[in-house]
Amino acid sequence: MNTPLAAPSLPALNIEIETGSLPTLEELKGFLKESRTSENNWVPLKGTSARSILKKTLSQINVKTGVASSGSDGGEDTTAYYAMSGRKIQNSMFASESSTEVRGGTEITLDALAAYLKYLEGTGKASWQELHDKVRLTETKDGASFCTLFGPALQLGVISKRRVYHETIQYERDRNAGFISPFGYSTPTVTAAVDAICSMEWYWLLALKSQVCIEGNYPVRIWRWKGHLIQYTSVGHEGPSVLLVHGFGASLQHFRDNIGAIADQGCQVWAITLLGFGKSEKPNINYSELLWSELLRDFIVDVVKEPVHLVGNSIGGYICSITASLWPSLARSLILLNTAGSVVPSYSFIPLSEEGRTSWLSSLQARLLLLFLRSRAGGILKEYYPTRTERVDKPLVDEIIRAVSSDHKYSLQFFFLDRQIQSYDPGAATVIESIFSFNLSIPLNFLFDSFGGKILIVQVMLHMMKFLMK
Repeated sequence: MNTPLAAPSLPALNIEIETGSLPTLEELKGFLKESRTSENNWVPLKGTSARSILKKTLSQINVKTGVASSGSDGGEDTTAYYAMSGRKIQNSMFASESSTEVRGGTEITLDALAAYLKYLEGTGKASWQELHDKVRLTETKDGASFCTLFGPALQLGVISKRRVYHETIQYERDRNAGFISPFGYSTPTVTAAVDAICSMEWYWLLALKSQVCIEGNYPVRIWRWKGHLIQYTSVGHEGPSVLLVHGFGASLQHFRDNIGAIADQGCQVWAITLLGFGKSEKPNINYSELLWSELLRDFIVDVVKEPVHLVGNSIGGYICSITASLWPSLARSLILLNTAGSVVPSYSFIPLSEEGRTSWLSSLQARLLLLFLRSRAGGILKEYYPTRTERVDKPLVDEIIRAVSSDHKYSLQFFFLDRQIQSYDPGAATVIESIFSFNLSIPLNFLFDSFGGKILIVQVMLHMMKFLMK
């Protein structure tokens, strides 16, 4: 018969401790306020969107100048939409009437997926009708509703990408007597689901490859922002932090010969590839200068964790200016290289861009521009940077062509072999469409005044952004 072991006990500490009274609520609040670090002070910054801050600031300016401003921020108010309908849906798939994200477990998500795929079919289910209403509300561009509705469920693992793909293809087979047409899918919802899943898998493999294979001169790191994969690099461990932000159509490789040189001067250098560019993910969403400014804000708060010297090139300079203007505590200084945007000496009214559905014309223009860039990328770079044309080498041109080109029939074959990838990134056309909806109407001098810190501007005569905006 075995004797059970005695319960373990900790040795007593021979330390006399004087116990006092419990602190009051006011004392606790005072302690938390005094001990709060700069990092914790930044947490509330992420709770307010760039559009909300700009709308409030610009409305104050317009009131002072006597100009009436629109009360709409450019987006549809889902709360008002459902408040007018007065409906309370039983077995709703959403957390609230204003929510546009499917919530619940796997069974609820699968039911929502079935409702999404059968969007064009009639239904008597109130919960399915509610989801169909959300589809119409979030379809700002073809297929954009899928990521909005099911993105959080996929990110949290409530449902796997493989399961979504299986259910979608099975539904397509059932609609077509067991066959899959080589000319495309039968419904736009099936197309949206398949494209989104394949795109997510493509960029996950790109991220995995960057961790397995050595690419470029510096180690590539992966950061997930709102469920999307973002590539960045960091060199140096001491000194002030410097964040390098590239321009349109580029990536962190734009600064391949600057990162080490700046780090050697005693700085910790960060370089990021913005969402929609390079090998960062290109989701089917509306891209704007405000979206990218929020990306920089969250990167500084979550990754860098200290104020940075913001360095931006081209449209990256304009994005850095917005970031420094809206959240000045995050920026030590602002360095703009051939920045986009303009200076308006005496502005009285500043319009705020509206977010809406992209037009078919923008889509057509984007695809034509893609074909042009694919054939002329090297020539354009040499034309606008004529001093040292040898810097426009094959690796740089190949990376730009790969990142700004799109081919829906991309293949993952030979993906991990050490050779040039022959396929192009899914979602590139969506990013190019944003060129035709860019709103650079907010004057740079307004952004500079809001920032109030040190600014260095380096501008040249030839600027590629001017060519793209023509």
